[in-house]
Amino acid sequence: MATKPSTTVNEEKIKLSSKLWLCSADCLCSAASGLITGGAMTYFFTKFLGLSEELASTVWIIFAVWNALNDPLFGYISDRTKSKLGRRIPYIRYGSFFYALFFILTWVRWPLGASQGALFVQMLATLFLFDTFYTAIATSLYVMPYTMAVSNKARGNLFIMKIFFTLLSMGIPLVLFPLIKPDVGEDPKRFQLIMVVIGVVTFAVIFTSTFFYKEKVTTDIDENPENIFRSTLDCLKNRSFLIFEILSFTVIFIQTILMQGVNYYFDEFSMPMAAAYGLLGAGAVFGVILWSRKVKPWGVRNCTLLMCIIFAAGAGAMTFFGGNSIVAGVGFFAAGMGFAGGMYLIPLMNGDVIDYDETVTGKRREGMYAGVNSLITKPAISFANAAFIMIAKGFGYDTTVAAGQQSAAAKQGLLVAWMALPAVLLIICAISLKFYPLTGAKWNETKQQLETKHRSE
Repeated sequence: MATKPSTTVNEEKIKLSSKLWLCSADCLCSAASGLITGGAMTYFFTKFLGLSEELASTVWIIFAVWNALNDPLFGYISDRTKSKLGRRIPYIRYGSFFYALFFILTWVRWPLGASQGALFVQMLATLFLFDTFYTAIATSLYVMPYTMAVSNKARGNLFIMKIFFTLLSMGIPLVLFPLIKPDVGEDPKRFQLIMVVIGVVTFAVIFTSTFFYKEKVTTDIDENPENIFRSTLDCLKNRSFLIFEILSFTVIFIQTILMQGVNYYFDEFSMPMAAAYGLLGAGAVFGVILWSRKVKPWGVRNCTLLMCIIFAAGAGAMTFFGGNSIVAGVGFFAAGMGFAGGMYLIPLMNGDVIDYDETVTGKRREGMYAGVNSLITKPAISFANAAFIMIAKGFGYDTTVAAGQQSAAAKQGLLVAWMALPAVLLIICAISLKFYPLTGAKWNETKQQLETKHRSE
């Protein structure tokens, strides 16, 4: 008896070597940037080279304008790049040398003199040049998962691995710089040598990584492309993208304010740091397992909705009862689940938004969407820092008082400043998800058709 031909579609997969190299490149790219923008550069120029704090602050204010605008600009350019290597890989491969070069040059005095004006010019020029190549590489690395696969399962496996590399990239600047930074009057050669090694290793890994992955999901370059303003407007017309932006903004805001407030919390409350971080880590591990297993049967939207509800409940409880160790423990565990969701579910949603845009326009515009996303979400960092300080001050927090000696009102104010806004934003996210259209059987069918289309290319 004749057998029926199989209709099973081979499962889309990304090679382990591709995932490891992409995550390694992204990790070192982020770690180098973290050293520059996470305080090390400001410390080196002010404490060691002698630039005034006022001029250093001016550098960062001027840079903020370029930092906001260069992401959509580069996204627009990369989406329209023609190359045998693809649209993203040329920027990663050939930009890696200059990225490492300007990282290394950050930590030496340029032959411009030692005046305040010379140091100001050096810091501003270094920051602009370094960040230009960072944007080119980091944006390309950010969108590579969306060009390597279409299915959420294949992308999700990559994002799980990326979570652990992201934790490493965050830890390197926090742990390494305090151990190696030169004090005023010390010989900086040891510090500079370590920075050179970091720069060389970063270049080697990023450059080499480009030989282990490639873009599979792409479309022909439009011969009559829209200008950057029209492309930006098209992104903002995508309802699913606007809802995604509410979540993306919230994730950046919460990550910033949680990291800012945690040290204040341990100064004033008795929750042991080891226990808190242990529960945070346990929540993150549990979250990764839960979201990765349930994203297919429940869908990205429903998993994200549940994540927002759990995280909001934990943050809300911490706002009012965070001084209680049991409540705090639950809050830290919920925050861990939220962190895992932010690192796993939100990128999957971003991929769906980009895929939907292709089904409507016939174009792959990962770079443009990444750039507009950065333009909208980067202010969240400034808002989070300002909000925490203003709210805490409003409750009477006194910066001149020793740790553990704040008034009861000031302690309560710290909890409000730390957790109230995250809880409110997460509730807004949960409500907005009710209007998120990319879910259900019809969307799954569309995803499958898109995957089949790109398999045949």
